[in-house]
Amino acid sequence: MDKQRWKITVRIAATYIGTVVGAGFATGREIVEFFTMHGTYGTVGIFMSGLLFVWLGTKMMLLATRIKAHSAQEFNIYLFGNIFGKLINVLLLMVLLGVTSVMLSGAGSVFEEQLHLPRSIGVIITVIACILVLTRGLQGIFEVNTLVVPIMMFFIVTMYVVTVAQAGTILTVAIPTESWNIKWITNPITYVAMNLALAQSVLVPLASEIKDEKVIKWGGIVGGTGLFGILLCSHLAILTVDQFYQYDIPMAEVVKKFNQTFHFFFVLVIFGEVFTTLIGNVYGMNRQLQSMTGWRNNGFIYIILLISYMISHVGYGQLLHMLYPLIGWVSLILLPLIAMKKHP
Repeated sequence: MDKQRWKITVRIAATYIGTVVGAGFATGREIVEFFTMHGTYGTVGIFMSGLLFVWLGTKMMLLATRIKAHSAQEFNIYLFGNIFGKLINVLLLMVLLGVTSVMLSGAGSVFEEQLHLPRSIGVIITVIACILVLTRGLQGIFEVNTLVVPIMMFFIVTMYVVTVAQAGTILTVAIPTESWNIKWITNPITYVAMNLALAQSVLVPLASEIKDEKVIKWGGIVGGTGLFGILLCSHLAILTVDQFYQYDIPMAEVVKKFNQTFHFFFVLVIFGEVFTTLIGNVYGMNRQLQSMTGWRNNGFIYIILLISYMISHVGYGQLLHMLYPLIGWVSLILLPLIAMKKHP
């Protein structure tokens, strides 16, 4: 593969990683809920998730480029058929709007709690930065993810290496905190299903624009492997924290062992993960609404951000509480459909 194609491969991988990770990833809470609560079984679950991220994420992008899907709207109609596809698209759009609102609110919280600046200033700065990036389209998303994701990966790997060095072991595994149950098998599947269902809003249009199947394939492999590495390092670092399950931000307990400079990197990583997910969601919704209405203008970006801005002040927890189980079930249908669908 020549230098230019490899450069695009890295950009696809970074965008894949940046779209999937979010605030729950950075704080470690999401990782605890799905994996770390199961100790050693959770470690096995992360290996399962890594394989699924590589296989199904890559296949989803290859299918998207072969059917020339402009957005997740067209991709879901291809998978589910016209009637169910439209229903699922409306549901995904609602959930994406909810997640975007929460991410915007989370960005404000980073400014307020970690940088001691007014929350409203943090939200406004994030909205302006989001508009500046998204007016550049896919190129803007590439640039942000190519910058943020390597910093994030460097931070997490460094944190893991230093943490396990202090603990005096290379690979930390723990006796499971609960007896064996089916969740350590189902959790990796539902985790990947949920993330790919939401990430398709970015990965589908990305793949259809790139068109080069070899580049897309390697982008999916590198991106999926990167997600596996981040999950594993974070999980093993959290396992070194005594009673990690009682903390809302378990990763902060890991970071406490380090100096202020490292803490500043932690703040940057949280904001970076929030921002990459935010721009990915808004970009995906913009493409989806364009596909639904036939209006190719970027005006939807401003409408989405305005609605998300208003919701971020009101709070969206209850609606997300109702929608997430639904998207979970839809996601579980999505994975086998992608897995069984033959390449056109």
